[in-house]
Amino acid sequence: MEHAIEITGLTRDYGQGRGLFDVDLTVAPGEVFGLVGINGAGKTTMIRHLMGFLRSRRGRCRILGGDCWRQAAELKRHIGHIPGEIAFPDVKTGLDFLELQASYTALRDLARADDLAARFDLDVSAPLKRMSKGMKQKTAIVAAFMSGASVLLLDEGSTGLDPLMQKVFTGLVAEEKAKGRTVFMSSHMFDELEAVCDRVAFLKEGRIIEVARIAELGGNEAVKEYKIEFAAAEDYQAFLARRFDLTRRQDQFNQASVRIARADIGALFQALACLDVKFITQVPRTLAAHFAAKYHDTEGAHHA
Repeated sequence: MEHAIEITGLTRDYGQGRGLFDVDLTVAPGEVFGLVGINGAGKTTMIRHLMGFLRSRRGRCRILGGDCWRQAAELKRHIGHIPGEIAFPDVKTGLDFLELQASYTALRDLARADDLAARFDLDVSAPLKRMSKGMKQKTAIVAAFMSGASVLLLDEGSTGLDPLMQKVFTGLVAEEKAKGRTVFMSSHMFDELEAVCDRVAFLKEGRIIEVARIAELGGNEAVKEYKIEFAAAEDYQAFLARRFDLTRRQDQFNQASVRIARADIGALFQALACLDVKFITQVPRTLAAHFAAKYHDTEGAHHA
């Protein structure tokens, strides 16, 4: 199968610029695909369409070749899902909920659920109504991963977890990737997406503004950033007088960080040639920095 997930022309207009507009995405089998955007960008709306909870006004969504709306009941047997807003049915304990979920997917052995509960330090015998937000999130995680579903749709899957449990969650996603599972996950934590995703889509006001491949971040950027330290204060001041685009100054260390277009890098090094440079290093381009720059660029284009 060429695509595990395929979204074509997906549109759902709620008015006043809210919704999704002409979204096209494909996710390959075994790929971990991330979705990032500010609140209200449309991340949850997209995942709800993939789950078959919403019917698109235009366009379509397919998972494993099946239509997400027309074949929703059948597809759910192959999908693990963590919703953005967790609402449990009227059952007493976490174990009751997990057993109910297992019955939907014909899962008879809860050994995997027991293992996951132990890893997340989750007491499944606790009453659901008395669980903290973090404990409820852990219960949802166990429910999504326990069946070994071939496709995982995770809407802010690690929200409410402490930093240690967030690392456990990230490790779990990496394990599923190694097993060949397909993961589609939204998150507001860039380091989480950068750690496990193959690609990340940037969603802004319901539209995809870019799909970035994590392995290529920084390699082909039009703008790069360098951190430079000078051996003497006079060389540092001479560099500042050149009026490069500074992103940070540390005067006490004679250090400056500059943003520069790739086409102008030669001019930067020519300016440094006559100065006593202690060290120069390229600042790695993170996913967060990439998104911020792309978001800023589209804002500028919008207001131009």
